[in-house]
Amino acid sequence: MQKVDPDVDPLRAWFRFIRLHRRATSAIAGVLKSIGLSIPQFDLLSTLTEREGLSQQELAERLYVTKGNVSGLLDRMVEAGLVERRTIPGDRRSNALHLTPKGRALAEQGIAAQKAYVEATLGSLRTEDLMDLERVVLAWREKARLAEEAVHSKG
Repeated sequence: MQKVDPDVDPLRAWFRFIRLHRRATSAIAGVLKSIGLSIPQFDLLSTLTEREGLSQQELAERLYVTKGNVSGLLDRMVEAGLVERRTIPGDRRSNALHLTPKGRALAEQGIAAQKAYVEATLGSLRTEDLMDLERVVLAWREKARLAEEAVHSKG
């Protein structure tokens, strides 16, 4: 294991990261609310902008939630005319999920709002700092993935 400088506290960095995440999430939640979306609704819509035709199970996996958790949200999105379920030929148990024009328009508004926030904050960092941040985030993500795999291999 790498020797860590005693003046560097990973827990302090963790708390700063969590607080930054909360601040950014709160800012984005406010913008999304102004266009009529919650963060979970936006997550669902933006995921479908990346890949339409997902099943409910595939959508849940991409959102890192259970199929049951996404079910009620999806029902409300269908009722609001933002998403539609289409039958999958040869599969009577699953539906393919697609955005309606209204859903796509809202997703695009939300994506534009996020892009503006990111450009005004993260995008205003020096190129070198942004490159360092990306390197650190990718390294941290790999450590988290390995820790998750270790937990799952024990259980």
